[in-house]
Amino acid sequence: MSSVDTDTKAEPAPYQGKEIFVDQDEEQAVFKTGEGVTNYRTVSWPKASVIFLKLIFAVGVLSIPDNLHTLGAVGGSIVVVVWGLINTHLALTMGDFVKKHPSVHTIADAAAIVGKKWKMSTFLKEMFGVIYGLTWIFLSGASIIGVATALNALSDHGACTVVFAAVAMIGTIIFASFPRFGQIGVMTWIGFFLTYVAVLIVVIAVTQTDRPAAAPATGPYDLDFVAIATPTFQSAMTAVSTIFVSYAGVSAFMPIIAEMRRPQDYKKAVGCSMTLVTISYLTFSLVVYAYCGQYVASPALGSAGPTIKKVAYGIALPGLWITSILYLHLAAKYFFVRILRNSKHLQSNSVVHWGTWFGSTIVCGILAFIVAEAIPFFGLLLGLIGALFLAPSTLCIPPLMWFHDNQGLWRTTKIYKAKAAYYAFIFVLGLFVTVAGTYSAAVSIRDGYRANTIGTAFSCADNSGSS
Repeated sequence: MSSVDTDTKAEPAPYQGKEIFVDQDEEQAVFKTGEGVTNYRTVSWPKASVIFLKLIFAVGVLSIPDNLHTLGAVGGSIVVVVWGLINTHLALTMGDFVKKHPSVHTIADAAAIVGKKWKMSTFLKEMFGVIYGLTWIFLSGASIIGVATALNALSDHGACTVVFAAVAMIGTIIFASFPRFGQIGVMTWIGFFLTYVAVLIVVIAVTQTDRPAAAPATGPYDLDFVAIATPTFQSAMTAVSTIFVSYAGVSAFMPIIAEMRRPQDYKKAVGCSMTLVTISYLTFSLVVYAYCGQYVASPALGSAGPTIKKVAYGIALPGLWITSILYLHLAAKYFFVRILRNSKHLQSNSVVHWGTWFGSTIVCGILAFIVAEAIPFFGLLLGLIGALFLAPSTLCIPPLMWFHDNQGLWRTTKIYKAKAAYYAFIFVLGLFVTVAGTYSAAVSIRDGYRANTIGTAFSCADNSGSS
C-alpha cells in the first residue's frame, strides 16, 4: 500500500471547455483523468451539495428532538448551533488541506501526513483507517435499522425485523455497488427530498393533534417541556454526542472532493448544505419537541401517531434506504481505493477492479447487517458512534491538519495565535467527547440492559427505540 504524502502546492490545470478543471497536481490526485481510464471525477458542486446534505440530514434528524428533551429547548438549540458552526468550519479546514495535499482520499491519509512529524505516520494511518471504515459500516447498520423500522411500520410487523433488515441489506448492497459518486448522485437527490418531506409531514402533523400520540389517551398529561434541563452528566454527554453525530458526516466529505469536477467549488457545496441542515434541525426539532415534550419518539417519525407514522415512513423509506446505500458506498470505497491505489486496476475494467469493488461492497454490507441486528438500539448507537469513531476523526485530526500546514506561522501574529488557540481547543474538545461520550453511551447501554428496555440481538422485536 502506497504512500499518500505531498507537501507541495500544485498549480492549477488549464481549463479545457467541458473537461475537468482542477487545482490539483494530476500526478498526485487520487483519481486520474485522460484516455484509457474510467473517469471518476464527475461530481458537480450542486450534486456534491446534495450528497453532503444526504450524508448529514439523515439518521440525525430522527434523533435530535428526543435529545432536546434531555438538554432542554434552549440548551439543546445551543448545542445544535454550536456543533453546526464547528463542523462547518472543520469541513472547510479539511477542504483546504486536500487542496494542498491532493493525494489525500480519506481522514486516514490525512492522519498519515500529520503524523510524520512524530514518526507516527503508519500508526495513525492504520488506526484512523480502521476508525473510518468502522464508522460508515456502523452508520450503514444504523440506517438499516431505520429501514427495517419503516418496513415494520408499513406492514404492521408483518414479518420478523431480522427479515426486514436482511431485505434492507440486500437492496443496500445492490445499489451501493455503483462505483462512482456521480452515479449515485440522482439517488441522493431523491433520498434527500423524500426524507425532508417525510419529516415535514410529521412536524405539521404534531401541531394538529390535541395531545401527543404517546401521551395518556384521557385525563391530564404533562409535556415536561423545559427551556434548560438539568440532566445527569451521563445523559447530557449521550445527548451531546448524538447531536454531534448528526453533523459529523463532514468527515466523509474528503472522498467526495476526489471525485468533484471542480474541487475549488467545494466551499460552495459545504456552505449550502450546512446552512440548510442547521436551519432544518433547529426548526423541525423545536416544533416536534414543543408539541410532544417528553412523549417525543425516537426515531422522531413515530411522534405523530400510527397513521402519520405509516405515511411518513412510506415516504421516507426510499430516503432512509438511500442513506444506508451512501454510507455503505463510503465504507466500500475506502477499502477499494486502499487496496488498488496507484495500480492500473483502480480505474480500469479489469477482473481485479470489479472483483475488488464488489467484494468490498458485499463484505461491508454483511458487516453492516450484523451491526444492525447485533446492536439492538437506535439512539444510543448513534451516541456511541459519535463519541468513539466520529469525534477523533472529525474533531481531532482537522486541527492537526491546520497546525501541519501552518508550521511556524501560528506563533507570528495575533490572528494566527487566536487561530492556534481555537484549533487547540477543538482538539481537546475532541478528546473530551471521545472519552466522556463513549463512557456515557456505554453506561446508558448497560443501564438499558439492566432495566430490560433494550431488546436482544437478532430479535424479531422492533429495535429502533433509543433505549
